[in-house]
Amino acid sequence: MFAPVIGLSIVGRAVERGLVDVRTHHLLDALERGERADERPYGGGPGMVLRVEPLARILDGILAEARPDERRRIVLTSASGPTFRQSDAAAWSALDRLVLICGHYEGVDERLAALYPVEEVSLGEFVLTGGEIAAMAFLDATMRLVPGAIEPESLAAESWTAGELDHPAYTRPPTFRGVDVPPVLLSGDHRKIAEWRREESRRRAIARKNRNRTP
Repeated sequence: MFAPVIGLSIVGRAVERGLVDVRTHHLLDALERGERADERPYGGGPGMVLRVEPLARILDGILAEARPDERRRIVLTSASGPTFRQSDAAAWSALDRLVLICGHYEGVDERLAALYPVEEVSLGEFVLTGGEIAAMAFLDATMRLVPGAIEPESLAAESWTAGELDHPAYTRPPTFRGVDVPPVLLSGDHRKIAEWRREESRRRAIARKNRNRTP
């Protein structure tokens, strides 16, 4: 599932240029003979729980090759964690190592968090079949902020930069099915264009906050 994300577009170019190094670890490769990756939960109940032992083997191998002083975070995709934000992507992009663990089923044996500094982070208030999609979203949002992955000018104008949303964008033709491009964008007056874009960014941010307050 990760191959297209790692190999294409901005993320793929960042990998090709050596700005980042992405490695995937398959949980089944960490199993010993006759061992399962999951088991039924103690105490009963529906679903399965990922076992701590194979996860610990993978983490031990990763940490064994890591510098003791490196800046790193270990993140578990989980519906129970705080929602991922652009500020998280910015903070993670400055790390030396980011380890993403894909949650599954009814979750991961809680002892993993007792043994390692694991943080739970959610993609949103919904449930996915597995944590791979969330991990790919975290990966994409973080890697594009690594210095050199994208032109700084492009990043500065994006949504969520400085807490604002990006302004509306238009391109040719100037009229389509009776809908016109705002005249200010065709005026050639760069000061007025910049003012219009700032105002539209603020308007979008306010409209979004109002929608979120609606029960």
